[in-house]
Amino acid sequence: MNLTKAKEGKEYIIKSIQTDDEELDAFLFSLGCYSGEPITVVSRKKSGCVVSIKDSRYNIDIQLAEAIIVE
Repeated sequence: MNLTKAKEGKEYIIKSIQTDDEELDAFLFSLGCYSGEPITVVSRKKSGCVVSIKDSRYNIDIQLAEAIIVE
């Protein structure tokens, strides 16, 4: 399941990042968003969602949330 279907407040483990863009992969890695790391959807907004990764919060858009596969 991708991050857009995740429940708010529940911690998930990132399974994979599905994107063909190397810059996007590098950006997500710099945020600490890679396989095996926990991620939590803090809240949802019209344009995306706020996620918590490694004690930091980030606002990501829908397209980016769809690329993050969690379990």
